[in-house]
Amino acid sequence: MNQIKTCALLAAIVALFVFIGGLIGGTNGMLIAFLFASALNFMAYWYSADMVLRMYDAQEVSPHQAADLYHMVSELATRAGLPMPKVYVIHQEQPNAFATGRNPQHAAVAFTTGIIKLLDYEELRGVAAHELSHIKHRDILISTISATVAGAIAALANFALFFGAGNDENRRDNVLTAILITILAPIAAAVIQMAISRAREYLADEGAAYLTGQPLALASALQKIERAVASGAVMPVAEAHPTTAQMMIVNPLAQSSRDNLFATHPSTINRISRLEDISRLL
Repeated sequence: MNQIKTCALLAAIVALFVFIGGLIGGTNGMLIAFLFASALNFMAYWYSADMVLRMYDAQEVSPHQAADLYHMVSELATRAGLPMPKVYVIHQEQPNAFATGRNPQHAAVAFTTGIIKLLDYEELRGVAAHELSHIKHRDILISTISATVAGAIAALANFALFFGAGNDENRRDNVLTAILITILAPIAAAVIQMAISRAREYLADEGAAYLTGQPLALASALQKIERAVASGAVMPVAEAHPTTAQMMIVNPLAQSSRDNLFATHPSTINRISRLEDISRLL
């Protein structure tokens, strides 16, 4: 169901791009905007993994340096039919984790020391399975595509403001249309992009539940992480780099009791509820 939702949302954001391009009436401008956004995100897709890991001073660990963590990831990767990703540890007290890499052959999973201390073995295994599910479902690629189109829509909206929208002879209507596009188009694109992000989080939770066979362990982990994040006792891992917050298993900068349009993650309550539903089916 979440796969279908993601495909529908990707189709919607592309359709929005084409629609706005049609309103502006400039095929060349639409193409330039798309190529520009694509170039930026192409670079991000190829180099973002190294950049993010460097941002957090993540340290790659070997089987000898973090035996339990490394073998846990190795066992889950084998069960999931994935190549062994690189394993990193971030020396941060706030509990969190993320996956990165342009494809399963060039993937990495990172865990903070805070999450390793906070969770028991089965809970941490659930988190690791969630991150491996992101890798298996190629969520980095999907998020890059949505970001590319969203960025192109924002560029088109700026073109509309400066060059007018359409070829209507009525200049006043032209300007009003351009202003509306400039304001509403990026908002609509952001809403769709965040919906894609939330759908992928639900899908990764589901994948982890079936991979480990212990959905309640991941539910318990999510609850512990959110409580630790909400307490504010330790500095958020993404405080210095807020644009990376969406990569974490729980958003370290914002929590909500329910899903909302601009949230990168579903509410933890809803995630736990879905994991409990899966548990009853297993």
